[in-house]
Amino acid sequence: MTIVSSGRRILALWFPRLPTDRLQRKTQAASPDPPPLVIAAKIGNARRISALDRKASRLGLRLHMPLADARAMLPALHVANADEAADRHLLESLADWCLHYTPLVALDPPHGLLLDITGAAHLFGGEKALLDRSRNSLCRQGLAVQGAIAGSAMAAHALARYRNSVVVPPGEDAKAVAMLPVEALALDPATTHAFRHAGLKTIGQAAIRKRSELTARFGAQMVFALDHALGQVNKPISPRIALSDYMAERIFAEPLVAEDAILETLRGLAASLATLLAERGEGARQLEATFFRADGKVRRIAITTAGPTRDPAIIARLFREKLAALADPLDPGFGFDLIRLAADRAERCETETAGFETRTNEEKEIAFLVDRLAARFGAQCILVFRPNDTHIPEAASVALPAQAAEPSKLLWKSIRGREDAPRRPLRMFAKPEPIEVPATEVPEGPPKRFRWRRVVHEMAFAEGPERIAMEWWRHQTPQPTRDYFRLEDVNGRRFWVYREGLYIYETGRPRWFLQGLFA
Repeated sequence: MTIVSSGRRILALWFPRLPTDRLQRKTQAASPDPPPLVIAAKIGNARRISALDRKASRLGLRLHMPLADARAMLPALHVANADEAADRHLLESLADWCLHYTPLVALDPPHGLLLDITGAAHLFGGEKALLDRSRNSLCRQGLAVQGAIAGSAMAAHALARYRNSVVVPPGEDAKAVAMLPVEALALDPATTHAFRHAGLKTIGQAAIRKRSELTARFGAQMVFALDHALGQVNKPISPRIALSDYMAERIFAEPLVAEDAILETLRGLAASLATLLAERGEGARQLEATFFRADGKVRRIAITTAGPTRDPAIIARLFREKLAALADPLDPGFGFDLIRLAADRAERCETETAGFETRTNEEKEIAFLVDRLAARFGAQCILVFRPNDTHIPEAASVALPAQAAEPSKLLWKSIRGREDAPRRPLRMFAKPEPIEVPATEVPEGPPKRFRWRRVVHEMAFAEGPERIAMEWWRHQTPQPTRDYFRLEDVNGRRFWVYREGLYIYETGRPRWFLQGLFA
């Protein structure tokens, strides 16, 4: 989903010490006064400092300094290897937490975030209050953070790094960024060096030059970045998570801890969603509840339904089942200060009129039972059998997730009469298992004994054969036919075995397989 920044308000957050903050948040409790910390990475042919904490910066270390020089200056320096994957994971978790303020959050790699706060700032007391609140909350989580609000993503990006905590009035992006250095445009080092070599040290100095001159010397991409920072062109931002069509949330002045209160909140949010869904004649098939903890942790829990629904009682019951079955229980910690419920998937929900002899209520009860079981055990564990258009026994039916299975156009075919014995076993193996038949057996007839799973079975009765030919049009090479027999051993066990072809040239005798077991 793409949002154009024209006429919008963008909040940029920058974490200048994200790699070191990530490590120090884990060790702060164990060591209240840790040594200076730097992150080392191989840059060029030498190991250099790619990030450093506040203490190392105060002691004179700087970015891209050779690690050997840094160790010479500070022998007690603590050095950790760069881990871009871990830094990315932390940035994504911070993006999830920022959904607290707006559902439109985009990553601004390597250490930044962009939030589209259009129409959301008044919920937090205005743009300045929202900026201060988000920065203070992140600081309490042990993160160094800078932020700014502007009308374009590039302007907010630049201001967050060079004019911390500024809120630019609408339409004044060009004035706000004019005095910023050209490095704020996040161009490649060669282009930035060329700017300074040409005497263009600030964005304002570059802005007054002709665009044709800048394009000829620095390229169209640089001109676009400049105009974007000035608010003269639009550039779309891509939120990390697509915005749901239906969403309801509740903010709490005091963090919520009690489980009953959490479930009641979900019920109230489901009622709000039901109103929105009813206006468009739709029902939810997939819902996701997001729980924002006061300490910055975010937890998502989703449920699915077999059919579109907007009944708050049903939705609340399904979430109750889901919460009760979680292997990792929902931990409120110090409490949830926001709970959001979204319908990620909605479908047309027709109002049904039930007659006196219909089975509508029965079908609804079955669907509700399937949804409850799926919420407790997982949708992949609740299956339904559907007939398959084939006469191959092991492929005659297919097991599908009950919630996603559509009604089949095929009907189950009866292959026996009312008084006949079962012609198919109750337990059918997914893959036929080979059995050992003595070489002295007559190849054309049923076996009198066979070995299966190291046990020899002596036969008392046999019935067959029933010949089933393979589907030649589905295979490039011809498949041998199968002759099926229903067998019963001296202990009363009943088996369904088949002979694969009459003769196998490699062994001089047919191969036998056990397909299933009768009750």
